[in-house]
Amino acid sequence: MKTKIIKTYILLVVMVLGFTLSFNGCQSNNGTDMGSKSEIDSLRAQIKELTAGNAMIAKNLTTFDTLDFNVFSKRDWPRFHESHAEDVIVHFPDGHTTNGLKRHIADMEAMFVYAPDTRITVHPIKIGQGNITAVTGVMEGTFTKPMPIGNGKFIQPTGKAFKIPMATVSIWKQDGTMSEEYLFWDNQTYMNQLGIGK
Repeated sequence: MKTKIIKTYILLVVMVLGFTLSFNGCQSNNGTDMGSKSEIDSLRAQIKELTAGNAMIAKNLTTFDTLDFNVFSKRDWPRFHESHAEDVIVHFPDGHTTNGLKRHIADMEAMFVYAPDTRITVHPIKIGQGNITAVTGVMEGTFTKPMPIGNGKFIQPTGKAFKIPMATVSIWKQDGTMSEEYLFWDNQTYMNQLGIGK
């Protein structure tokens, strides 16, 4: 769907450029001013830049699909480097921030300790501009294992399922990995659905 939108956009830009050049050619035949070669070259450069930028956004969004649907949902942590830089900074909904890929993987793995079937299988909205993407998803799973809460204590599983909307805003490097990631979901709704909210 995203690829079709990008192709349609590029086609529209090319059509507008073609119309502009034809119109300028007609004006030239009537003895009026025609756009200079530098203006035409400038338009061509802009189209090239837009095309390259849209291709990069599409590539980053595809990488993010793979991240959530395969790497995160299947706990394939050795593949996290495909989408995250080694020095990635990640901001979580509870306000804490992690530095580095290893710490981010540890935080992700902790979610699976008490809900081993945690997964994200859909991205209803995917948008991007420049080196930034924003993606919404639905995170779901079931609280079936004890949840560690520190000092050797655990919250026993409730057997309740959760299904919550979430969003991720990512800043991408030129090499196709994220340098920074912002995660958003409603922690109160999450806890309520797990059966341990207050």
